[in-house]
Amino acid sequence: MNYFVKGNPDLCIGCRTCMIGCVVAHEGEKIFQMKPGDYVFNPKLDIVKTATITVPVQCKHCENPSCMNVCPVGAIEMIDNTVVIYQDKCIGCKTCMIACPYGAIDLVLASDGKKQLDNSYRMVANKCDLCVGREEGPACIQVCPTASLKLVTEEAVVTSVSNKRTASAISLSQVKG
Repeated sequence: MNYFVKGNPDLCIGCRTCMIGCVVAHEGEKIFQMKPGDYVFNPKLDIVKTATITVPVQCKHCENPSCMNVCPVGAIEMIDNTVVIYQDKCIGCKTCMIACPYGAIDLVLASDGKKQLDNSYRMVANKCDLCVGREEGPACIQVCPTASLKLVTEEAVVTSVSNKRTASAISLSQVKG
């Protein structure tokens, strides 16, 4: 089973610290020594704020990812149970954005700075990669001040399902009793 990060809207305060942690995890702390505008701020998640809810939206690393299935150039692959976009292969066609049922994929300027034939800068798909290769795991979880983000693992799912079944059985026995 693929892991993913789940946000708790009851705890999320919309501070966007997760977005900063994400950028630092992927770009390094060098961004704190740079002038604003000298780097591109491209977090791999987004915060949705409405009148009633605030919660991060990010890739759920689907078991059979529609984004990967529709990518015409094979720029999206499953690596160690994580759905990863190879931005160097991405052609910016937006097909993955349309296919994602969560709206978790954005289009951002490519970090290579290359221009296309029409002299515009190349755009590529961008989404959560669970901070692949980062020993501490996803940075967003680590930096969240309200602990509203959790890594959902196979063990957590099995425990949750087991607890729900037990609660359901107890509830049914009380109704019949």
